[in-house]
Amino acid sequence: MNAESIIIIFVLITFVFLLSGIPVAFVLASTSLIFASLGILFGFFDYSFLLAIPNRIYGIMTNQNLLAVPLFIFMGLILEKTKIAENLLTSMNIFYKNTSGGFAISVVIVGALMAASTGIVGASVVTLGLLSLPVMIKNGYPPSIACGTICASGTLGQIIPPSLVLILLADVLSSAYQQAQLNAGIFAPETVTISDLFAGAIIPGLLLPVIYILYIKFQKIECSDEYSNNEYMQTENLSLYKYFIPPILLILIVLGSIIFGIATPSEASALGAAGAFFLALSQKKISKIIIHITAKETIKLTSMVFMILIGATFFSLVFRGLDGEAFIHNLLLVDANDKNFSLIIVLLLMFFLGFILDFIEIIFIIIPLFGPALFSLGFEPVWIGILIAMVLQTSFLTPPFGFALFYLRGVAPKNIPTVEIYKGVYPFVIIQILVIVIIFLYPEIVTFLPNKLSN
Repeated sequence: MNAESIIIIFVLITFVFLLSGIPVAFVLASTSLIFASLGILFGFFDYSFLLAIPNRIYGIMTNQNLLAVPLFIFMGLILEKTKIAENLLTSMNIFYKNTSGGFAISVVIVGALMAASTGIVGASVVTLGLLSLPVMIKNGYPPSIACGTICASGTLGQIIPPSLVLILLADVLSSAYQQAQLNAGIFAPETVTISDLFAGAIIPGLLLPVIYILYIKFQKIECSDEYSNNEYMQTENLSLYKYFIPPILLILIVLGSIIFGIATPSEASALGAAGAFFLALSQKKISKIIIHITAKETIKLTSMVFMILIGATFFSLVFRGLDGEAFIHNLLLVDANDKNFSLIIVLLLMFFLGFILDFIEIIFIIIPLFGPALFSLGFEPVWIGILIAMVLQTSFLTPPFGFALFYLRGVAPKNIPTVEIYKGVYPFVIIQILVIVIIFLYPEIVTFLPNKLSN
């Protein structure tokens, strides 16, 4: 059996176990150690690769950029649990109450704001679904349009900073980019920072909701948009200054401090977590129970992320020890005229994996495999990162397996058929694909702002 066959078997067995429901971190670590042991036994793996694991784990746990992960999760959960994100939706209706499709437009805008505040797709879709779907149906919105708007708006958390996707992407992309430079003999490699990806995501992150709104206006939805009978929709009783402006200021301060270099990502995340806590405290929405629940969920989510990252370190080291990096490099390293085809193949692979794997798993598994080879072809890392984030966002939205559809199905009234949810998201999937194609053809949309800020 040759080396290429061993690599293929290793990857296939890993994915089979990933689909079995066993925790991802343990699958990655265990299959890697099994194949490393077999390799040492039969002489096709150098055990010295395993000696690097303690240093890798220490590097993960002391990574200052990854310190932002638990703090941003805490910030998002505080805004969710204390209903601050929820009140954004009700206060937004002050602006769009009497316009055609006004409530759907409010859902898109609040979806974008919740994306910037929570960065958690599941929380955004569920919150928007519980609050807005019954009212939209009651006021004459077609179920398909209502469901599609909610799902599409909820997935904006994948691309709008401070997205957890972008934070994790920055670290993994930076490692892959540095590895590609080291392979090319560049021993003072450049890095990819979180602020680079945040800056690169701003224009695409604004473009998507704008096109969503244009699509909704084009539908010319005729409905009453009267919410006075619903306890959440009493917009006249809400204070714009209390429920709208404070969280917006918090988001702008956090993002601005990172993008303009005033604070590091970890410092900005600490500022955001503290700001969310004091905002909830000032509105008398905080309690010991909420703090306990938020802290507990933050620990669980953070532990999951870091365990997967450690498992992925085992996987990438063993994969490299099996000469998998050279295998992927040879697979993608084609004629310069065809390098875009190689990139499309990798993006399509991530898109289909998005139906069955969580974005964290895809980031930690696929990018270490294909990233160095892609960067050796000369692709710009920030552009690649935003394309990946957009593709993962689209897979979250695409029937029949998109996670956002499952989230909404769980909270939607039973009299709304699942097919209506599917029908509603298709126009938004087309919009997503259109924006991805535009970014693919015009990388300057992504790279303009990071280059401008770096200069």
